[in-house]
Amino acid sequence: MPKVGMEPLRRKALINAAIAAIGERGSLDVTMSEIARLAGVSSALAHHYFGAKDDLLHATMRHILTELGADCRKALAAAGSSRARVSAVIAVSFSDAQFRAEIIAAWLAFYVEAQRSAALRRLLRIYAHRLHSNLLSALTQLMPRGEAVRTAEGIAALIDGLYIRRALKEGPPNPASAVALVEDYLETKLKQSGEQQ
Repeated sequence: MPKVGMEPLRRKALINAAIAAIGERGSLDVTMSEIARLAGVSSALAHHYFGAKDDLLHATMRHILTELGADCRKALAAAGSSRARVSAVIAVSFSDAQFRAEIIAAWLAFYVEAQRSAALRRLLRIYAHRLHSNLLSALTQLMPRGEAVRTAEGIAALIDGLYIRRALKEGPPNPASAVALVEDYLETKLKQSGEQQ
């Protein structure tokens, strides 16, 4: 009989193993057996907790989004101004917890799989909506709404694009470089907006 309280630990271990396996493989073409082995549990136990591999992959994506959301809420709560709130969203997107090789590989794999999976597509739309909403709520305090909408879309595109480009490069990710590039774009847009007013 399993110990009480082991299920959450094993589920988390399986999710972490799924992230690691996807990161190693660079795609969602991993088996439940591989994931279970990395998690140190049997394949049968992995199926018991998650059912099919797709269920585990969806739980993994939800986990990544939950972690990102929690980090973002914490950073936004600590930001003292609208400008700092935009920078907080950018910084969280490229934090050590998020912008690491296996998470980057998972994002890329999930984007590809979302073309075939309505459930993953829905999760990615939720992510995109939250990112846009967090950026827009701060940017509308800094520039006219139309410009804020375009700037939020530009920042989101840069974040997603830098993840894709990073997935295609060798070596460890460079969060500081990614943040600097997006911040340069933001500063340019803020300056242009100030000149137009």
